[in-house]
Amino acid sequence: MKYVNTGVVFQEIPDEVTLSINISNCPCHCKGCHSEYLWEDIGEQLTAMTLNQMIKDYGADITCICFMGGDGDTATVNSLAHWMKMAHPEIHIGWYSGRANLAKEIDINNFDYIKLGPYIETKGGLNKKTTNQRLYKITNGSMTDITSKFWKKKR
Repeated sequence: MKYVNTGVVFQEIPDEVTLSINISNCPCHCKGCHSEYLWEDIGEQLTAMTLNQMIKDYGADITCICFMGGDGDTATVNSLAHWMKMAHPEIHIGWYSGRANLAKEIDINNFDYIKLGPYIETKGGLNKKTTNQRLYKITNGSMTDITSKFWKKKR
């Protein structure tokens, strides 16, 4: 599994300062995708060593790491999340999947957050109440839908 780039983001996972890791070779090819370049098999291998270096580089500046994609290699996403839980239990782990359902290779206990759902242009992203996508917080092996945290309340 390869990644193309990273960035510290504040909106992908509510209440977290997240290091977002963009995974390439996405098989979903959602119409209206904002990152079509990630459909290609490009970038560098993402390994435990690479993640370790990222954590050293960002240190206390982050509270979460989020794999953005990886649907083409869910076993590796799961394996890296498991490694992160063991090696860096202080950092939360998120995964943005473009699939409607959780892949069988995924053990939800390796994650703190999982987003499911393909991007459907007419329904919008997580910040729209019409979205088909859902962000779940994982607690004690249960998935709780926290998508509404993205919806701004009118004042």
